[in-house]
Amino acid sequence: MAESAGSVMLARSAMNRAATEGQRPAGRPVRGVRRISAALAGLAASTRHELLTFDDPVASAGCAIPGPFLELAGACMRAAAERADEVRRIVPRHALPRLESGLGIPGRARFADAIPFKMIVVDRTVAAIPLDLELLYNGLLLIRDPVVVQALVRAHHACWTAAEELTYAPPPPPPPRDLAPQLRPVLDALLSGLTDETAAARLGMSARTYSRRVGELMAALGSKGVGVTRHP
Repeated sequence: MAESAGSVMLARSAMNRAATEGQRPAGRPVRGVRRISAALAGLAASTRHELLTFDDPVASAGCAIPGPFLELAGACMRAAAERADEVRRIVPRHALPRLESGLGIPGRARFADAIPFKMIVVDRTVAAIPLDLELLYNGLLLIRDPVVVQALVRAHHACWTAAEELTYAPPPPPPPRDLAPQLRPVLDALLSGLTDETAAARLGMSARTYSRRVGELMAALGSKGVGVTRHP
């Protein structure tokens, strides 16, 4: 575990160094549910080869996060995992009961005593970390600096090596309940990375109707919501 802790410290040091010494910031903060949702959908649509995550499926328990946002976040991760050739997900030990109940994501998973922070790394080129290190709903840092991304990849690799394999096969996710039926095709279009024009054409809508439906989707996701505080 000493190697894992050292790799995490290396990742954090790289982020600080890139922010203070580089010509550009280490990452771009993304706030507001509308922008966060778009960022997650963009990550899912751009995934091609590898998806690495530190994930805590129970982190949002007890928080006033809209159900549709949680559904979108889960759908984004499942879409990314289905596109990737390699998926490596590390979860904390306390999340095992939730995983064993079937709320899983395709790909390989291992568990550790704890994770340092929540994280998504796509194709070793872009990473996303919650601004509070715990809840994506409160904002995320979108990182493209190659030094920082590679440091995060090394941190994940060190933790993966020390973690224990999960061997269960999760069943398919439960059917969605909170999202209105007319908004589901819009969500699917966003997850596919389609432009507004292409999505509208495929769904047989005018550009104006599609734009209105996107607005309704964002409203359902809680785009007017404020930050959520976790309670231990």
